[in-house]
Amino acid sequence: MVIHLAARVHVMHEVEADPLTEFRKVNVLGTLNLARQAVKAGVKRFIFVSSIKVNGEQTQFGQPFTALDTPNPQDAYGLSKYEAEQALLALAKETGLEVVIIRPPLIYGAGVKANFASMMRTVKRGIPLPLGAIYNKRSFVYVGNLVSLIIKCIDHPKAANQVFLVSDGHDLSTTELLQACAVALGVKSKLLSVPQKMIEVGAALVGKKAVAQRLCGNLQVDITKARTLLGWEPPISVVEGLRRPHLD
Repeated sequence: MVIHLAARVHVMHEVEADPLTEFRKVNVLGTLNLARQAVKAGVKRFIFVSSIKVNGEQTQFGQPFTALDTPNPQDAYGLSKYEAEQALLALAKETGLEVVIIRPPLIYGAGVKANFASMMRTVKRGIPLPLGAIYNKRSFVYVGNLVSLIIKCIDHPKAANQVFLVSDGHDLSTTELLQACAVALGVKSKLLSVPQKMIEVGAALVGKKAVAQRLCGNLQVDITKARTLLGWEPPISVVEGLRRPHLD
């Protein structure tokens, strides 16, 4: 059994002239090399933690991504993950290796970095944020829930050569997430009810349209396949996950 999570990801300040080539070196070629070595070593099942970015960057409200959707990666990282998935599935047909693909959205928990960590620090410092009237929906996955699904996929016979989406099973708006973070950190939520459209227009004017999309857009995932095919349920709620002491 091999569980593969390593990847080139979260490159906040890209310096490579050709980022896609660099992503492919690690995320496609590196993954396929590891899988081929696993086959030679007699490994029967290879679990690959991919990314919801294979599906795309955003959803329409109430229309979550599913495991059956046509892939639509929008950036170099997402494309490299999709190409790695395809290479693994081709290797599975060639060798009989059982491949399981899991696509998580944003993962939070111990050691969380990047935008989520910045958000937590901002909330903890009590800095007022103009995000008190955002009515989008986004899926997240607590690291313990991701681990739970990975464990389920280790030996479940119906997991072989399948793609699963994973989340906490409860979507939150940006406003709800910030409020929950404040509760988890034991601080007062300081959110200003600025209209969402005003935020989007203002962000576009200063060249931060992508930031506004992450704050105001929807990204929901449907975990029905994991529930029905594997009998899996996320054991930890998103509220409970945020309250874990490692986020203090």
